[in-house]
Amino acid sequence: MKITVVGAGNVGATCANCIAQKELANELIIVDIKDGLSEGKALDMWQTAPINYYDTRVKGVTNDYAATAGSEVVVITSGLPRKPGMSRDDLISINAGIVKSVTENVIAHSPDAIIIIVSNPLDVMTYAAFLTAKKARNKVFGMAGVLDTARYRAFLAEELNVSPKDIQALLMGGHGDTMVPLPRYTTVAGIPVTDLIEEEKLNAIIERTKFGGGELVNLMGTSAWYAPGAAAAQMVEAIVRDQKRIFPVCALLDGEYGMKDIFLGVPVVLGKNGIEKVIEVKLNKDEMELLEGSAVAVKSVMKVLDEMNIFA
Repeated sequence: MKITVVGAGNVGATCANCIAQKELANELIIVDIKDGLSEGKALDMWQTAPINYYDTRVKGVTNDYAATAGSEVVVITSGLPRKPGMSRDDLISINAGIVKSVTENVIAHSPDAIIIIVSNPLDVMTYAAFLTAKKARNKVFGMAGVLDTARYRAFLAEELNVSPKDIQALLMGGHGDTMVPLPRYTTVAGIPVTDLIEEEKLNAIIERTKFGGGELVNLMGTSAWYAPGAAAAQMVEAIVRDQKRIFPVCALLDGEYGMKDIFLGVPVVLGKNGIEKVIEVKLNKDEMELLEGSAVAVKSVMKVLDEMNIFA
């Protein structure tokens, strides 16, 4: 088993470190454009193997995609990080070019790879990778919902003073301010969250979740990396180990929820073939309106990319 992570920045390095420690691959390749960065981080990671007891061989390379040949799963984290005051839409023109180039290189050497996109703006970068890869929709998708759900669950665990392990939740829609948390599908050890927390506090947590990325940018001056990296690694694990985990991911819809030709966060079954199934949960009128509103926002960003004619 061979896995590649493209991008040795904070998110990519964290993702790679999680993959190595989980022993998801015999060989893990980290690629970056900056001389020595991936080589140094890979060497540092490998030197933790005797301490953390794992056998995954970690190798870093600079722009050498030949070293990635035969990868079964590729995680793309490349791109400019979001800075304070910068919207995700501001990143489109720069990061679409980066994702396009990276995806072309990945496909050239690993045509059968499952591709997970982490680059921002997430929904439209997944679209960019899909247009470039020209693969089936089950093989190209984005990491967003796993991260957003983790934030939501973490905030709930903090408020309720319970273990986050006992909280199950679902979010849908775009990655960002228009995401759609679903309290009706949120439970704590099987107990509906609405039985444990008053509506005002729950709504405050939902709003905090929607702007969770921005909160961290304002605190640190750059995007988060521990949770996004771990979230992407969890998706890799579900694929490599064929776990059939149900996760919300950014997927291309083909009639589900009455929508087509749009990348949107929805629950899926994740296994050895990538997206094994898109799950259509029953939404009430208010929830469906929120999802449709999120879809309008995502579609508008996809249109911006289309009008750049990068993929013409």
